[in-house]
Amino acid sequence: MRFTKQLLLVCLITSFFTSAQNNKISLEDIWSGTFRTERMDALHSMNNGQQYSVLNLDRTTRSITIDVYDYKTLNKDYTLVNSSNLGPIQSFSDYTFSADESQILLATEVESIFRRSTLGKYYVYNTKTKQLELVAAEKIQEPTFSPDGFKLAYGYNNNLFVKNLKTGDTQQITYDGEKNIIINGITDWVYEEEFGFVRAFEWNADSNKIAFIRFDETEVPEFSMDVYGQDLYQTQNVFKYPKAGEANAIVSLHIYDVNSDETAEVKVDKSYTDFYIPRIEWTNNPDVLSAQYMNRHQDELDLWFVNAAKNTTKLVLEDRDKAYVDVTDNLTFLEDYSFIWTSEKDGYNHIYHYDESGKLINQITKGNWEVTNYYGFDAKDKKIFYQSTEKGSINRDVYSIKLNGRNKTRLTTESGSNNAAFSADFSYFINTFSNASTAPVYTLNNANSGELIKLIKDNSALENALKDYKMSEKEFSTIAVNGNDLNMWMIKPADFDASKTYPLFMFQYSGPGSQSVSNSWNNSNDYWYQYLAQKGYIVACVDGRGTGFKGAEFKKVTQKELGKYELEDQIDAAKKLGSESYIDATRIGIWGWSYGGFMSSNALFKGNDVFKMAIAVAPVTSWRFYDSIYTERYMTTPQENPSGYDENSPINHVDKLKGDFLLIHGTGDDNVHVQNTMRMVEALIQADKQFEWMIYPDKNHGIYGGNTRLHLYKKMTNFIDETLGDKIGK
Repeated sequence: MRFTKQLLLVCLITSFFTSAQNNKISLEDIWSGTFRTERMDALHSMNNGQQYSVLNLDRTTRSITIDVYDYKTLNKDYTLVNSSNLGPIQSFSDYTFSADESQILLATEVESIFRRSTLGKYYVYNTKTKQLELVAAEKIQEPTFSPDGFKLAYGYNNNLFVKNLKTGDTQQITYDGEKNIIINGITDWVYEEEFGFVRAFEWNADSNKIAFIRFDETEVPEFSMDVYGQDLYQTQNVFKYPKAGEANAIVSLHIYDVNSDETAEVKVDKSYTDFYIPRIEWTNNPDVLSAQYMNRHQDELDLWFVNAAKNTTKLVLEDRDKAYVDVTDNLTFLEDYSFIWTSEKDGYNHIYHYDESGKLINQITKGNWEVTNYYGFDAKDKKIFYQSTEKGSINRDVYSIKLNGRNKTRLTTESGSNNAAFSADFSYFINTFSNASTAPVYTLNNANSGELIKLIKDNSALENALKDYKMSEKEFSTIAVNGNDLNMWMIKPADFDASKTYPLFMFQYSGPGSQSVSNSWNNSNDYWYQYLAQKGYIVACVDGRGTGFKGAEFKKVTQKELGKYELEDQIDAAKKLGSESYIDATRIGIWGWSYGGFMSSNALFKGNDVFKMAIAVAPVTSWRFYDSIYTERYMTTPQENPSGYDENSPINHVDKLKGDFLLIHGTGDDNVHVQNTMRMVEALIQADKQFEWMIYPDKNHGIYGGNTRLHLYKKMTNFIDETLGDKIGK
């Protein structure tokens, strides 16, 4: 009897653990936040280098705080701001310090305009007096402290304003701003999206000059989108959007003198006709502004120094490339007026040091690997901190190196994705580490040696919770295709049996310089792939030619022919995988979003003997429909390269469709317009091709909000089951 009880207990325990480890992921789990990771939000290193601040939310009281922590102990020293004590402010979503940290700009009632741009109401909080001051009654853009902390510049209704924080007076400094005609100091749509910035104005070090870019959009064609909303009649969103080959905004550079209240236009000593100004930044000399000018083809980038006091300009550096030159934020000015610059001119992205005249002092980093992030320069130790792929293109590590290129030190040790946030004095860094099997871990490290000091935060609770689920390993490898070893990951069902055959579902993005095969923690799609693996699918991803972090030649081979070599690699990778005994070559599908949707459409049409089905979400269907900066960077203009545009655009190959096709788009997509899908639909109809499609009203390029994401992934999952799911694992 005693033996029987013990045996029963063992059976119950075994049954419990077996059951627990076999929990299955649901789509509801993925989109309800079940697998959300802990993060450190709005991290800021304090000026003293010994403390940092973060934004915290108390989920019980719903109060927002800015809390200051000690680097050494990781203990909270004090709370700087608590929304429950702010009176007129119920909450705030972001914060920015003045240079001396005596004032904090608090963002409230923030609403999105496009991907990066926002409107909001902003308050200045004085940390000494505890007083709160509203910057403007209206919702404004990009408020920015002057370095002395006495003034605040911002954009409103396409004009620039300066508020004196001592007197409370506001001075309007431009007057010609008008929607869809003139923008002052804030980027237009295409600059925001493709050059990655919104604030197109900069204070100088003495707080007495503001440089800004002016955009004349008069000749730029307009694009309109119906907004269906909830009212009886729809409205329209009309904005300027230069498509490939069409007129861009005419840009000009200006400098406003705060003391004289006068603005002067900058004229450089070179004749530019159709050009961009993708970056402006004041040097350490308060009279000298740096400005980067780029031709429309984006294969010539010039760095200019503009002396506002002497009204002179000097061409300091010329970066040239057969394909295109990348624009970055890595320009750093040193105390001796020399500067640090990154370039791909030796075939890989590396760090260079130039004197103030533009003469090369030395190439600081070298090798067949890429610098992927530039963190900054420690003037005291003459040391540069950066991130790179030296330990493999799917990994990221943090390094330091002397300005002379010596004493390179690897500061991170774990294989995977490492990203650093350095203290202001470069004595510490907070490292964010993850890999495919380790959820994000935040640690405090010594910046000199990389030595681990303390664990700050991890996601062990999430990792423990995931042990109850039936998870599969993400297997990294390379696949030999078209003379290249391409990075790949694969997820197989947890109960994978090599004697059986499984359908293969491939994911890719494939855009120039992108990376989808990365040794980092799960995003939401990864949980979806685990969900599909639970259902009996093998999921794989291959980064083909044109993707990033393997050198300029590998990345830029697709120049003028987007969609050719990338497609060859996806088709041939699918053929090679389909030759495996455990993969059913008659049931291979592919999907992608945006550029990935362009690719998955092409794969199904041109690779109709390989792919049985495809899903394209928010796809570009012809590069003639997409914006000028992105498209022309890789394709030049349609007028110059018509065959490159047309031969590789899926809209021109709908007649080849044999398999099952699902097309998805949001009508409020200001980036890849729903026009792409509508024109594809019409082409498919006229070619008498059957297909499925789904439209999400008023949803942008991300297709989210409310129940939208869950609905989208249910739609895609059902389509996969219907087209690939028969005879799984047989």
